[in-house]
Amino acid sequence: MSLSELRTVVRSFLAAHPAASWARFSGELGVAGLAVDERYGGAGCGLSELAVVAEEIGRALSPHPFLQTAVMATAATDDPELLGAIAEGALTATVVLPGEHSCVLDGDRLTGSAPYVLDAEAVLLYVGGSLVAAEPSARVPYETMDASRPLTALSFDGAVARPAGDGAAWERVRDLAVIALAAEQVGGAARCLEAATAHARLRHQFGRPIGSFQAIKHRLAELLLVVESARSAVWGAVGDPSAQAAAIAGSYCGEAYLKAAGDSIQVHGGIGITWEHEAHRYFKRATSDARLFGPPRSHRARLEIG
Repeated sequence: MSLSELRTVVRSFLAAHPAASWARFSGELGVAGLAVDERYGGAGCGLSELAVVAEEIGRALSPHPFLQTAVMATAATDDPELLGAIAEGALTATVVLPGEHSCVLDGDRLTGSAPYVLDAEAVLLYVGGSLVAAEPSARVPYETMDASRPLTALSFDGAVARPAGDGAAWERVRDLAVIALAAEQVGGAARCLEAATAHARLRHQFGRPIGSFQAIKHRLAELLLVVESARSAVWGAVGDPSAQAAAIAGSYCGEAYLKAAGDSIQVHGGIGITWEHEAHRYFKRATSDARLFGPPRSHRARLEIG
């Protein structure tokens, strides 16, 4: 299947079945195992396919745990059992990176907490130089304004931790996550531009579409440039997924999405701030995404260090 065909299939599914479960989404489309080796029941695809699906998930504001399961967990572990369950769609998994938790490992016992974690069933943590899997003693879901990105607080009280394989180093997992998140941000930003452009064509003032007014035309033209530049940053990183390329994508796409979501509300005017319209949902997602793996300035700081 080509990338364009994959995009069409995923977009059509998410539009037709917005409330479909992860098991159905991953089972019918096979997206959970895109990056899993064929030996473990996956498709053996690469970052290009992951980016396409991530972009469509961002466009649809899907709450599916694709980022943490299909991107991060499949890169972090090489455990056949875990990968097989993920590829089958029978298990969701999340990865907690160093700096995102206060856990310590004493032998095979894990104690501590991870305050903000992408929600999933299995929990993998980088701790003490190793990747381990452990069952939290407690899970407390957050009541966040952005309901499309479920977060939970985890605590461990002497939980049994077992080795979860020797997959990618945590820096590599972080970079892949940043690139996939940037693709999601591009999808959301493109949807904001699409919605704002459609509204500018339909909304009339003084007897003509507001899209014919110079101020609106300039805003939308500038936004088109921002969105396409963000898309270029993502696909540049997909083609060369280095730490530098990931930092560039993370830096630019987070701010691009915030601008697109904000400008979309401005173009929509009064209706754009109503609870019934979708514009506020994209603004919330853009705001939460911009903090997920560090704000844009943190990615720029990594560039300066490099």
